[in-house]
Amino acid sequence: MEALASGARSRPRWLVPVAIVGGLILLLVLPLIGSYNGLVDREARVDEQFANLDAQLQRRNDLIPNLVAAVQGALQQEQEVFGEIARARQNYAGAATPEQKEAAAGQVTGALGRLLVIVEQYPELRSNENIRDLQVQLEGTENRIAQARRDYNTVVVDYNRTIRRFPRSIFAGLFGFERRTEFTADVDARDAPTVDLTTPPTTTG
Repeated sequence: MEALASGARSRPRWLVPVAIVGGLILLLVLPLIGSYNGLVDREARVDEQFANLDAQLQRRNDLIPNLVAAVQGALQQEQEVFGEIARARQNYAGAATPEQKEAAAGQVTGALGRLLVIVEQYPELRSNENIRDLQVQLEGTENRIAQARRDYNTVVVDYNRTIRRFPRSIFAGLFGFERRTEFTADVDARDAPTVDLTTPPTTTG
């Protein structure tokens, strides 16, 4: 008993307060770490989904030259649309931010849609097997783009909501987590460009 009492008396008086302070710090720091890691995970999902969307948009960009080459010879009077497509593709290739890519993708969609409308007016092009195959590939790509856009916007909405909620809004401001913009189609390009290559054009006379 005397040994125990002697051990208690020899224990530094500062040990207990330090242990209490250390415990309080852990109680505060651990939630901060969890909140920060949660924001990092959500931001990573946003970046991942945008990369998926960007890959589909780039695939469409890569398919367009093949379609242009297939129809350009027969459409000498439609050179303006080819220039428009070339400029739109160049703008997308040079886009660096999600906002720039969104704007450029809208230009590509609009220019491609106008080309496909022109193609519909030429029976010899609609019956070309190579053009039909490219059109099918483009339609499939447009569907994947639409799905990738929905997936991206879903994680963006979740991320934006998270960084606005208290107390994570404080951490978001401290550590530079900024609001992301949803990827939306232009008003004139909300529907995927499509063309019916089986129905002959209506003639009047």
